[in-house]
Amino acid sequence: MTQHQMHEIRSGLHLHCIAWGEPTLPEAPMLLVHGLASNARLWDGVAEHLVDLGHYVVAIDQRGHGQSSKPDDGFDMSTVAHDLELFITQLELHRPVVAGQSWGANVVIELAARAPHLVRGVCAVDGGTIQLQKHFPEWETCEQQLRPPNLLGTPATRLEGAIRAHHSDWPEAGIRGAMANMEVLADGTIRPWLSLERHLKVLRGLWEHNPEERFPNISVPVLFMPAVGSGEAAWAVDKKEAVARALELLPKGAANWYEPADHDLHAQFPQRVAQELHDASVNGFFI
Repeated sequence: MTQHQMHEIRSGLHLHCIAWGEPTLPEAPMLLVHGLASNARLWDGVAEHLVDLGHYVVAIDQRGHGQSSKPDDGFDMSTVAHDLELFITQLELHRPVVAGQSWGANVVIELAARAPHLVRGVCAVDGGTIQLQKHFPEWETCEQQLRPPNLLGTPATRLEGAIRAHHSDWPEAGIRGAMANMEVLADGTIRPWLSLERHLKVLRGLWEHNPEERFPNISVPVLFMPAVGSGEAAWAVDKKEAVARALELLPKGAANWYEPADHDLHAQFPQRVAQELHDASVNGFFI
């Protein structure tokens, strides 16, 4: 059973989520957190497999994204991580495993550092070690280089065709999840749920974040699922060094590499991601 829910976690801030299964399922609950300019639906495939494995699963639209409220501020890492604290508490999720992708992976690292009592562990899916200031010492350069393309007014059919062509190995749930990043307007064109202004505020919050400062103080287990794409040799070296540093600094950490894989590996390989989350839960890694 799948349910769409809306929860007011702060005055005026409503977060949309999708829940699969029932809280009474026997295995550890799972909370799934999307990346920048993404949405909860990109976790559909993972969630469906996790429910089959006995987990109650909730995927959330973070502030500014998807069906959630669109405030003009609060996109720094401390605030968005606190959003998750409030969300877990309000839904009475009992020490869930919290998985986040990309920016969302950095968010769950921050959550683990801030509120270890609320989680039994976190999983960083191709993220969690992102330190943009190492590559872009000046914010203005980061903003210029990582500014998203303007997709407003693109026909939805054209976007879907491009996604299918670029990700021909993705299951249908991943395609639907990627399309759900956009609002389809009455004329058949699209508008990103996350506005450009808010996108840049999220990016600024990520640019300011230094997860390496958090790792030594994280007491709960951290599982990394990094991806190496084809033709990413230079980035792969940097990513492998960053994950290795994280594992040295963390009291308890592990890494399962995906190679070759897309950045949205949870959409590309939902069954494998779900199985590895489940295995880490039942074999005692997430305690």
